[in-house]
Amino acid sequence: MTGSSEESAPATSEQAKPAEQLFSEDRTDSAPHPNSGAYDVQPTQAVSPPNPSVSGPYQVPPSAQAQPQYPGYDPHLPPLQPQYTDPAQQQQAQQPYPQAAPQQGVPQQAPQQQAPQQQPMPQPGAPQPGVLPQPQGGKHAAGPVDELATAHLVKQVKRPPQTGWRKVLYKGTGKLVNPGESPADVRRRELIARVNQPLRGCYKIAMLSLKGGVGKTTATTTLGSTFASLRGDRVVAVDANPDRGTLSQKIAIETTATVRHLLRDADRITRYSDVRSYTSQGSSRLEILASEQDPAVSEAFSEEDYRRTVNLLEHFYNIVLTDCGTGLMHSAMKGVLDVADALVVVSSGSVDGARSASATLDWLEAHGYGELVKRSVAVINSVRPKGGSVDLDKLAAHFGAKVRAVCRIPFDPHLEEGAEIELDRLNSDTRLSLLELAATVADGFGNQQYR
Repeated sequence: MTGSSEESAPATSEQAKPAEQLFSEDRTDSAPHPNSGAYDVQPTQAVSPPNPSVSGPYQVPPSAQAQPQYPGYDPHLPPLQPQYTDPAQQQQAQQPYPQAAPQQGVPQQAPQQQAPQQQPMPQPGAPQPGVLPQPQGGKHAAGPVDELATAHLVKQVKRPPQTGWRKVLYKGTGKLVNPGESPADVRRRELIARVNQPLRGCYKIAMLSLKGGVGKTTATTTLGSTFASLRGDRVVAVDANPDRGTLSQKIAIETTATVRHLLRDADRITRYSDVRSYTSQGSSRLEILASEQDPAVSEAFSEEDYRRTVNLLEHFYNIVLTDCGTGLMHSAMKGVLDVADALVVVSSGSVDGARSASATLDWLEAHGYGELVKRSVAVINSVRPKGGSVDLDKLAAHFGAKVRAVCRIPFDPHLEEGAEIELDRLNSDTRLSLLELAATVADGFGNQQYR
């Protein structure tokens, strides 16, 4: 018993050595892995049928060759290969493999030849060998589609009309007949979308005019009110006129505090509610920070005062409009121009008003603000529909050669009053023109590195 066991041990050791070499990383052969079945997919190497003359622990037993597990199996064929969806790949994969001459005592090994298509080793969660792959193509082949998107699940309906005969028809039929939006409604909705463009940080707009009486303060109030009524963020207008400004008279006054009081208490301001006690807010949500109204105060609003004011406001507001004085050489103007992200130059439709606005742009270019001029928007204010003999088209073309865009604001009786401004009391043409002005200014939100 003992002698027989000792004699069989060397034989087993001799058979184990070829097995170690057989499965080394430097060799591949056609024999199946000991832990895999006879029909499992093997690494895609060129293989040859089992050699019956070779004996060993890893040789396929004759019973497995004589009794296939399914009909039509040929023991002389190589192991089963994965299914192919491409007929060309399937035809190439079924070509016979070249076989090398057998060697005594070593399992037959085919020459190193790249298979038609190498398949990766099965990974956890991947399809198991022998399972047909899913068909490719179809409606999802171009890319992932969100099947739970609103546009995919909810039936799209026409937007209800807002103006004109379409609105009358829609309301008169009890909302049963919806003719859809008119071109004017579509235009207005597109302008509102431009006004609501995303805004990063604080955007500072300086309102300039070299000549008084052209409606600069009115333009500041109406532009700020348009922004505040349509956007969800905070908008404030600052009266930076070194003399007694009239910006605070354009909305209902809620407080007598001025910019001087704000600067005096700047160290105690830590939240928005602290700043709010120094401003007045109109029905459009526009807030106004008034300038000093006491004629006994002789100290002018300086450049340092303006910089301190803006540095404080930009922590609590997203848009800051500055109503500047009529001159370019007063003390606060340099600070206004240095921190401004955009300019709005206001001109009247008269010849002298246009010359003053053009001189303002020329002065800015001559003093190193050429890039700021290119980002500017010119406004021709109080344009009467049929009055005057000035060619406004030529006037707009003159400004258009210097600035980014030119807008026209028509004459409006409510603005001519000079009292508090209510957007609801403006004519529809005026509201649309202000909306176009706000959209034009907002187009610069994404192109400016805010300070």
